[in-house]
Amino acid sequence: VQLVESGGGLVQAGGSLRLSCAASGNIDVINAMGWYRQAPGKEDRLLVARVSSGGSKHFADSVKGRFTISRDNGKNTLYLQMNSLKPEDTAMYYCVAAGPHWQQTGEYDYWGQGTQVTVSP
Repeated sequence: VQLVESGGGLVQAGGSLRLSCAASGNIDVINAMGWYRQAPGKEDRLLVARVSSGGSKHFADSVKGRFTISRDNGKNTLYLQMNSLKPEDTAMYYCVAAGPHWQQTGEYDYWGQGTQVTVSP
């Protein structure tokens, strides 16, 4: 499975961006998909949002009410709509996908290269 992100960039606080993630390869094995982010100078990565194959969604508390996640299975594409962006949303955003064992392990097997989102004050 290959994941390719796009849509990152520089935006002012209060603005919006939509990230896209195109999946290719053996996509039939994909269960959940989501977005992680890693802020500059931080080692930890935060699971920002995810959507399961059944459609259930989860969001980090810091983005609830501002970010939405959607999945177009026909286009094999995952989206992250980010509204009311804040400087603290500045990070590298990674698209992730999990295989069939996701419900047992919660682990994501496939990662994209990342797309940079920078929010200026």
